[in-house]
Amino acid sequence: MNRQSLIIDCDPGVDDAVGLMLAFGAAELELLAVTAVGGNVPVEKTARNARMLRQIAGREDVPVFAGADRPLRREPAGAGEFHGAEGLGDLTPFEPDAPCADGNAADAIVDLVMARPERSVAIVVMGPMTNLALALRKKPGLAGRLGPVAAMGGARAEGGNITASAEFNIWADPEAAAEVLASGCQVVLFGLDATHQVRATDERIAALEVIGTAKARTAASMMRFSQRIEREIVGWDAPPVHDPCPVAWLLKPELFELAACHIRVETESELTRGHTAVEFRREVAGTLPHGWAVTADADGVFRLIGEKCA
Repeated sequence: MNRQSLIIDCDPGVDDAVGLMLAFGAAELELLAVTAVGGNVPVEKTARNARMLRQIAGREDVPVFAGADRPLRREPAGAGEFHGAEGLGDLTPFEPDAPCADGNAADAIVDLVMARPERSVAIVVMGPMTNLALALRKKPGLAGRLGPVAAMGGARAEGGNITASAEFNIWADPEAAAEVLASGCQVVLFGLDATHQVRATDERIAALEVIGTAKARTAASMMRFSQRIEREIVGWDAPPVHDPCPVAWLLKPELFELAACHIRVETESELTRGHTAVEFRREVAGTLPHGWAVTADADGVFRLIGEKCA
């Protein structure tokens, strides 16, 4: 088996938790590290949450590094109303047995990528792109060494989920996203246009619950929490499950349709802060260096989560 070397950068977060459980259970992935960033909740909680999820999944072999506690230029923002005060919904927090690894997330990203063959290490970003932007600042040649950067973020046709036109991960640190997209990294964005197609219906959650493993129970409980919160706040019956999408794409790219594009991020206007301007026309953009997820096979994504959490 040819295993994909992978770093997951995240801010757990209930849907981050589902994405981590998917990755923890996938033998096809050589999971080099999990790096935590402040986002949905502060970094001291996201780093703890990543270690909690690692312990639940029985993957203490994977180091967890704490990273940036604030955006590059902005005040920290949070989304606790959608993830719970501690970030993991109804899961009671506990202090994991294993601590964070020594060092910080940006240095870990640089060291892990530079120590391996060119383009062999992928990064999945499930939160603000602050850690990756800092890593690129530390090592300008990093962009040419990285494999694909598969990130959950952005919105186009669907509109935003934090403002009228912006998705939370990009909005939380738009400068970081702008730097990563301009760096030359091979970025594929899984924005709301695709992730809103991947919804946790009662039937899909129930199918995960009956599997009965710790990974499956944890992923299902995150979806149940999201279902309750989305019904209360948004009025949707089935919540979108965003963050597993880039992991699912690495495992089964045929589950998604991608379009070549050029993406820029609004950093100046407060009205449209974090808006992702996705341009598909080569005659306008000049080059189309990025990928944009257009469609998602939701049934296939949930089957994959079930298989890897079994």
